[in-house]
Amino acid sequence: MPEAHITSRILHAADYRRMQWKNGAGWTSEILRVPDCDDWDWRLSIADVDADAPFSAFAGVDRWLMLLAGNGMRLRFDDGHIQTLVPPHGAAQFSGERALTGELLEGASRDFNVMWKRDRLAVQTWKRPLVGPMVLFVSPGLTWCIHVLAGQAEFSAESGLGLMQQGDTAMLQAQDGRSRYALEGGGEVLLVRLQTLPPS
Repeated sequence: MPEAHITSRILHAADYRRMQWKNGAGWTSEILRVPDCDDWDWRLSIADVDADAPFSAFAGVDRWLMLLAGNGMRLRFDDGHIQTLVPPHGAAQFSGERALTGELLEGASRDFNVMWKRDRLAVQTWKRPLVGPMVLFVSPGLTWCIHVLAGQAEFSAESGLGLMQQGDTAMLQAQDGRSRYALEGGGEVLLVRLQTLPPS
């Protein structure tokens, strides 16, 4: 995964790239894709879903989806499996090759999406309250992303990153070896850990 050209930074919600779906059933706000090209290794985005619609297929990609707002969504897979995401933060993980339709439950929904090439990365996610300080250590080959679900968070001065508000996302990578990032605040955050896999 090419990483030399990107550095730790905060991505503000107002700067996300917003695009309408080809089928017109919703909008995507792209937070980040690495590398920044059509053939990315991983991608973070937020989807605003206005109507029932089939999901796009992504070969070789795993997906993780979490409800951010709305009354929920039913994932109806073509193989007969059904999984329902309910408030406040129902989540599901599935392969990008699986055909499915998202069915809204009583109105529009907003969803956080993580997508990654399964042969290049291992990904884990956690939703955590932020009460006081939190410290993350980042080594080469590892990326942490922190999305503020509620409240705000501020990094320590030495990081040079500053303040995050609800809806903002920080992308953290190692700077000249193992790096330490400290932040504190009040609210709730989503943590995404992306580990580069060794070549097979």
